[in-house]
Amino acid sequence: ARSSAALWWVRPHFTMNTYLFVYDLMQFCGHSWIFTNMIIRFMSFGKDSLADTFYSIGLVMRLCQLLSVLEILHILIGIDKSHLFPRFLQITERVIVLFVVINSQEEVQGKYVVCVLFFLWNLLDVVRYTYSMLARMGIYYLPLTWLNFSLCIPLYPLSVLAKAFAICVSLPYFESFGTYSIELPLPFAFSIYFPYVLKMYLLVLFIGMCFIIQNLFSERKAHLGTGNIKKKRS
Repeated sequence: ARSSAALWWVRPHFTMNTYLFVYDLMQFCGHSWIFTNMIIRFMSFGKDSLADTFYSIGLVMRLCQLLSVLEILHILIGIDKSHLFPRFLQITERVIVLFVVINSQEEVQGKYVVCVLFFLWNLLDVVRYTYSMLARMGIYYLPLTWLNFSLCIPLYPLSVLAKAFAICVSLPYFESFGTYSIELPLPFAFSIYFPYVLKMYLLVLFIGMCFIIQNLFSERKAHLGTGNIKKKRS
């Protein structure tokens, strides 16, 4: 009777852990495919491959980023112990830049900054989801743990700069085409000029970056402290 009661409590945890492992595996496969595809295309076609990066891998990239919204839900329902606000900021940054800025302006999709941005995102995510998958199984490799909590510190600010550059490049197209700009007739007399919204978002982007970098340093200290390393080795 005691063993069956114990199994009753273990089974839900096992099911959630299996679900999270499958989620991490799907994200790992998607980002690995994108990352490998980008490298092979660059080695085969050189700089010519940079201009059509979005057209060759954009669909898979959008699917992976849409799927990542589930991570917010994972934290909210308590099956993921990550901090909500930093993760929310990181996911919304990507969704806004990818879907609102890049996807809506075809002229921006062929810019080199899109290739740089995709490279940084996928390099970070391949490492992160590899670490997460192994951690679900209780497997910790010190070099991978170090890479997961160290690589993001220099690369995340670079990705923010790439996002900001992509937004700046897109501004003339939003101004000329009027995409997402709204002007309501009388009696409302209300208008939203979307380039101004993007310029204000640039400020939010850099403020959020400072907060997230602080969180990345605290996570690194928590996971790579001497006591934690000894526990994971044992």
